[in-house]
Amino acid sequence: MEEKILGLLEGREFPKAAQMLKDMNPADVAQVLEGLPGQNMPLAFRLCPKELAAEAFAYMPPEAQEVLVRGFSDKELEEVMGQLFLDDAVDMLEEMPANVVKRVLRHVDAETRKGINQVLNYPKDSAGSLMTMEYVDLKRSMTVAQAFDRIRRTGVEKETVYTCYVTDSRRKLEGIVTVKDLLLAPMDAVLREIMETNIKYVTTHTDQEEAARALGKYDFLALPVVDFEGRLVGIVTVDDAMDVIEEEATEDMEKMAAMAPSDKPYMKTGVVDTWKKRVPWLLFLMVSATFTSLIIHSFEDALAASVVLTGFIPMLMDTGGNSGSQSSITIIRGLSLGEIRYADVPKILWKESSVALLCGCTLAAANFVKLMVVDQVSLLVAGVVCLTLVLVVLVANIVGSTLPILADRLGLDPTVMASPFITTIVDAVSLVIYFNIAKALLGI
Repeated sequence: MEEKILGLLEGREFPKAAQMLKDMNPADVAQVLEGLPGQNMPLAFRLCPKELAAEAFAYMPPEAQEVLVRGFSDKELEEVMGQLFLDDAVDMLEEMPANVVKRVLRHVDAETRKGINQVLNYPKDSAGSLMTMEYVDLKRSMTVAQAFDRIRRTGVEKETVYTCYVTDSRRKLEGIVTVKDLLLAPMDAVLREIMETNIKYVTTHTDQEEAARALGKYDFLALPVVDFEGRLVGIVTVDDAMDVIEEEATEDMEKMAAMAPSDKPYMKTGVVDTWKKRVPWLLFLMVSATFTSLIIHSFEDALAASVVLTGFIPMLMDTGGNSGSQSSITIIRGLSLGEIRYADVPKILWKESSVALLCGCTLAAANFVKLMVVDQVSLLVAGVVCLTLVLVVLVANIVGSTLPILADRLGLDPTVMASPFITTIVDAVSLVIYFNIAKALLGI
């Protein structure tokens, strides 16, 4: 699609390009605009109808938004900002340089400026920083007919009209009513008779990930956000929650892979930036892995006396690392979904130990057959390897399940205790177990 639009622009067939853009979804328009080179992006943006252009602008990444903002005239900037919902405007400004932010704030009305400043002052990654203040508020004394009149008058400027919020004169949240409730009720029914008073909400300082989970748990399209006095100040909508879930999942995956989180897409991150994200953890893991070398060095005499033991070191270390990774990732997921608490540690240890013994015995049995038939080692050597295998899997599962919980208890992100870190620990422990069992059974 980008090629077609670009061809029309370069051929100066602007009416055809405008018609093609007009018939597209705003998200698709944003993708097309982002892919256009040079001055073609602002040109194509200006060919879009005002409402479509503003919606597409909200979908564009910060880099493309900045390019457009710098090229806007004052009038164009006022028009675009006037069409944006408050949360989209805040998301844009959070990524902009200070001089661009100042220019934008000069060209919005006083009420919008106040709302933007208020949201920007909430803690980063909180529900307050994620919410929008554009919601429909009603009064409990209103009839259904009066409620519909208010929705028609104000709804066009709101992010959602399906869920409406009943507040008192001090903006305290009293109830929730949906458009479905209103449609099915008599026109003379009073809202206090049909509104839902068992309200689920979050506060402005609630973590945004917790707010996103609440939306998923209760299947809401929007979640009210109140201040510490119970006054309604905004709502978190499901589209914002989806962005949070994607952002948090990406961050967790990067941490579990031993990388510093990045706020840019892979293809837009430079080589140097990628290097900066990866090398600190690689250096740390490399240094920590020297413990493995020290352990092997300390057991040189044992290895010299029974060289055959050396060939099984990689298998034992890999099995332990894989077992620990399975356990840690399961626990990290449970912690992120709120399924696991610190009080569950005894149950978790019992379960992981039981699973480890079953897995370890299964692996040891399969390995024993291989050792005797394929490798043709002595019965004692096979016993050393198989017993080590069982104990290594047991220790790996215990380490993999407890470290993320301990990190969470200490206020750290449990994802930092994922695969690479746990594998390094388990590798060292595996060698200690292996060589000590060998010394005990083989007398070396």
